[in-house]
Amino acid sequence: MKSAKNILQPEHRALKCALLVLDDCNTLSFAAAVDPMRAANRLADRHAFDWDYVTATDAPARLTCGLMVPGLPLARLETCDLLIVVAGFQLARHATPSLLAGLRRIAASGATLAGIDGGPWLLAEAGLLDGHAATTHWEDLDNFASRFPAIHVRHDRFAVSGTRLTSGGAMPAIEMMLHIIAARHGAGFAARVAGLFLYEGAPQPGTPQRRTGAPHRHNKLTARANALMEAALDEPLSLTEIAETLGTSPRTLQQQFRLRLGTTPQDHYLQLRLAEARRLVTDTDMPLMEVAQATGFTSQSSFARAFRTQHGQSARDLRQARAQPATP
Repeated sequence: MKSAKNILQPEHRALKCALLVLDDCNTLSFAAAVDPMRAANRLADRHAFDWDYVTATDAPARLTCGLMVPGLPLARLETCDLLIVVAGFQLARHATPSLLAGLRRIAASGATLAGIDGGPWLLAEAGLLDGHAATTHWEDLDNFASRFPAIHVRHDRFAVSGTRLTSGGAMPAIEMMLHIIAARHGAGFAARVAGLFLYEGAPQPGTPQRRTGAPHRHNKLTARANALMEAALDEPLSLTEIAETLGTSPRTLQQQFRLRLGTTPQDHYLQLRLAEARRLVTDTDMPLMEVAQATGFTSQSSFARAFRTQHGQSARDLRQARAQPATP
């Protein structure tokens, strides 16, 4: 096995990248990997990054939006400095022996490997994250940790561990790419790249993921309450228990949730539970009774009623609809 080169250090030479794009990957995740490199080349007025698109087979990859991305078959990719794996849904179908062997071969050539969204799963299936710190999308973190005990699973937006980089989704992928740009070309240059996208975040590795968007709407108290709720979806805490844990009163929590989020703590908690229930219905084969239990409902009838009210159809109907093949 060839020793890997450290790509996270100042270097004028163009970084040779390969972007492995798989069917059903998120369009935004794909763009999050490519556009920061394109923008860096534009600002540098030279090729700071070179990249090729790579596919699992001879056929183009079809993104979730229907966009077709042709590329070099993975079996014909000889080497690169950085291989970025962008994946989304149907990961078990993509984890073929030939694809996993291809990932191992590129890793053995000395390349750094990165995974975006579902990409870390495929790297993990290939055994290429064993002994490394890694992350994936928050929806899958618990399953990821259970399936791959040799990996030091982090709840971070993106993680850097030696020659392995992993991202939990599209926005953290931008941050991961900016991290690479900053390491090679300086923080000031990376800030200019971020400015082209009006992006003001750029968290460092170690920043935790959030299930809910618009974090700027939270204050410290509601954010901590939200974290407690997310950690106890299967056995919901009472408002009093949350308030006592946070050293405040139920009334203050009520006031702050209405002020910051325009809702009550109880309704916010229910929304988190029902969002997780929808994910389990659409993305797993978990029996509906177990879905109800996993999201804190003590009876199937109360779960069914709340699910239909929130999502406009029953959990059973939604699962059956998702099982139907999509019309091209």
